[in-house]
Amino acid sequence: MPKIKIAPSILSANQDKLQEEINEIEDYSDLLQVDVMDNKFVPNITPQAELLKKFDTKVPLDIHLMVKEPSDDYIMSFIDANSKLKINNITVHQEACPNLKKTLKFIKNNDIKASVAINPKTPLNKIKEVLDYVDMVLIMTVVPGFSGQKFIEDCMDKVKELRKLKPNLEIEVDGGVNDKTAPIAVKAGANVLVVSSFIFKAEDKVGAINKILESVKQNI
Repeated sequence: MPKIKIAPSILSANQDKLQEEINEIEDYSDLLQVDVMDNKFVPNITPQAELLKKFDTKVPLDIHLMVKEPSDDYIMSFIDANSKLKINNITVHQEACPNLKKTLKFIKNNDIKASVAINPKTPLNKIKEVLDYVDMVLIMTVVPGFSGQKFIEDCMDKVKELRKLKPNLEIEVDGGVNDKTAPIAVKAGANVLVVSSFIFKAEDKVGAINKILESVKQNI
C-alpha cells in the first residue's frame, strides 16, 4: 500500500488567521486540502479560486471541487489563481460531472493529477471505468457540505474493495477522520487521510496530527 499521508483540510481553519494556522501545521502535512463548494452540488458555499490568493504554502494542494458540472474554465481559474502554489491534484465528483472522463482528461492535460470522489451512497461501480485513468480516488465518509460530521464506517467496504482492485492506488478518505477513525480507514486500505476539525479545532494542532499517526501505528 502507498505511504500514509495526512491532508489537513483548511475548511475548519480560522479564516481570519488562515496563513498563521497553515504555517503551524505545514511541516507536518503531506497535502493541504482546499474544499470548494458552490451551494448547488452541496448545501454550502466557500470562496472560489480567489481563496488561493489569500495564503502561501510549500505544501502541495489537494483541490476538492464539490461543485456542479465544473467547466474547463472554472478548473483553470484555480490553476491560474496563484502561481506560487503547487497544485498536486484536483478532485471532482462522479455525481457532478456529466462527462467524467473528459473532465479528468482536462485536468491531466494541465500536468496536474486527476482524482475522482464519490459520496457515501454512490457505489464503487460508478467509477470503475475511470480507475485506470485516475491518480487517486476519494471515498467520502460523510455527506459532503459541512465539517465536523460523524464518520460513516459502512463506507469502508468500498475502500476494501478498491484496495483489492488497485493495490498501488492512492485512496483518500474525507469526513469524520480523527484518532479513533483513522486506524479503521487505514486498515480498510486508505492511505490519504483528510482531517479537518480534529486538527484545526485543537489547541495543539501538531499534537492532533501526531495523535492520529500514533493511533494508526498502534492499531494496524
